[in-house]
Amino acid sequence: MSSVLTSINPATGSVLATYDISNKDKVKKALRQAQKTYGEWRLFSFKERGAVLKKIAVELRRQKQQLAELATAEMGKPIQQSLDEVEKCARTFDFYAKEGPKFLADEIVETDARKSYVSFQPLGVVLAIMPWNFPYWQVFRAMGPALMAGNTMILKHASNISGCALAIENVIKKAGAPKGLFQTLLLPSSEIKNLIADPAISAITLTGSTAAGKEVAAVAGAHVKKQVLELGGSDAYIVLEDADMALAVKTSVDGRLVNSGQSCVAAKRFVAVKAVRKEFERQMVEKMKAATFGDPMDRNNKIGPLARVDLRDTLHAQVQKSIEMGAKLLCGGYIPEGEGAFYPPTVLTNVKKGMPAYDEELFGPVAAIIEAKDEKDAIRIANDSIYGLGAGIFSKNRKRAEAIAAKELQAGNCFVNAFVHSDPRLPFGGIKQSGYGRELSIFGIREFVNVKTVFIN
Repeated sequence: MSSVLTSINPATGSVLATYDISNKDKVKKALRQAQKTYGEWRLFSFKERGAVLKKIAVELRRQKQQLAELATAEMGKPIQQSLDEVEKCARTFDFYAKEGPKFLADEIVETDARKSYVSFQPLGVVLAIMPWNFPYWQVFRAMGPALMAGNTMILKHASNISGCALAIENVIKKAGAPKGLFQTLLLPSSEIKNLIADPAISAITLTGSTAAGKEVAAVAGAHVKKQVLELGGSDAYIVLEDADMALAVKTSVDGRLVNSGQSCVAAKRFVAVKAVRKEFERQMVEKMKAATFGDPMDRNNKIGPLARVDLRDTLHAQVQKSIEMGAKLLCGGYIPEGEGAFYPPTVLTNVKKGMPAYDEELFGPVAAIIEAKDEKDAIRIANDSIYGLGAGIFSKNRKRAEAIAAKELQAGNCFVNAFVHSDPRLPFGGIKQSGYGRELSIFGIREFVNVKTVFIN
């Protein structure tokens, strides 16, 4: 096994840096420090914790440009999206600094006791296992509520973005946070089981593939440790016959191409009713063809490379297999010449059940169009998935669309006339094989606490 982790620029294929894997002594020392700091941090007042979070937000904004450039270099995210990602992290820390005390306040419950209430106490050290697609956001959206609740955190980040992982730790240190409040360990995935099993770890939060989630859940379950799992998705967007077509197409294309299509909650399947399918398809192809891809540091490019060549090749294989099974290629669908893990905006139509484009998660800029007979059939197709992370619906009749989003669609996040995205004010998470538990809002901060009953007679 290699003793280093390597970061490769996916736009050029060149090696950016190598990083030494954290040895056993460093891991042991980090876990001890996290426990020690937890013992002190948990006693900080909400006001004191909030002050630290605010300082972290300030430091994020101070380092915004260099953090963004690092993310773009390591995983290929278009530079403006990298800048926006860092700002979103800062906003989320400001949010929890302000709202955390309210979310965690004792709740009085009238019983036959003299006094009884529910108190929210931290659990301990939270292990964050995070992916490469949003190098900062995935970490900070878990970290903000966990720290505000009084926990400390250990990060095991994706191996191809070790620079970003260390940069996050540097932000926390530069902000003047207590030593050990947040620490990064550079480890291969093979070491995750040992980390989860360590008595110092109290809970686990993971964002990643469904396969990774199953492995983590099995180990954590064996050690009876709480987990929050945000896993894969194959979000369906329903386009009804009365949809604002211009809005539906623009939103669908934006939702499909965000982060070069590498998002669990990105739009992936587009279920258009028969009456409007051809027009939706025509306009989507026009906009997908117009989306430029190339150097992610160039602000004129909407799409950068995929994060790794192997990921690009897997996506292309899914596209080719779908075509072999009867899907029709309308644009894209080829591996460009030259260096880098680039893949062009691609549209498939005539997509049917049994094809990879229908059944699997397509992690890249590939749109799968599926025709539905009518509204009822569109809902059936949207729900016909092992995943349940996000879903969207387009209709000028907002009352009709709201009823479908609220009552019919099987997903954790259902949006009407808008593309699905996360917001610190709203809970985020999935059902079915998209995971369980919630991040963000009041629900996210209460995932890693002891919901304690206090009864005084």
